[in-house]
Amino acid sequence: MQSRLTLIANASTAAVRAAAFPLDEGIDDFGKRDAMALAKELRRSGRALSSPAARAVETAMALGLEPVIDEGLRDLDLGRWAGRTLTEIAEREPEALKSWLSDPSVAPHGGESVEGLIARMAVWLNAALRREENIIAITHSAVMRAALVSAIAAGPASFWHVDIAPLSIVELGSNGQRWTLRALK
Repeated sequence: MQSRLTLIANASTAAVRAAAFPLDEGIDDFGKRDAMALAKELRRSGRALSSPAARAVETAMALGLEPVIDEGLRDLDLGRWAGRTLTEIAEREPEALKSWLSDPSVAPHGGESVEGLIARMAVWLNAALRREENIIAITHSAVMRAALVSAIAAGPASFWHVDIAPLSIVELGSNGQRWTLRALK
């Protein structure tokens, strides 16, 4: 059976606009407006899933979806950096930030490493592959990058070479044995 996985990044939030790592916050007015516009174009078939984060659930609602919460879609755990701006981290912990951006195995913030996220997403993708159904999953930019890196068997260093903006869409297709990249929007 052919399956399709449509990953959608959560809509914009105040943290995104401030170049900060988010806490559990909702989407902003711009994000809601943009998600409602995208809802008119969204192909709806299959199961809707969402990260448990408020910004993902609110995005799903603005898209007109009634998702089931899936813990496997939760965002990258940024430990003590959550809620802080990138500028603040660069000023206070420049070496830690540099190592995090250059070595996917490290987690100087005390949370999850990029390699850990990619491994988590590989497990999630393998489970989704066995479902043999179409899925729309509302999640986060980092999760989508990790899923893409895993699906196309790219190395972990590739993670930082993919840019996923709010409401970006990654579509993967499956023949029941592997995922392939179908579209980036």
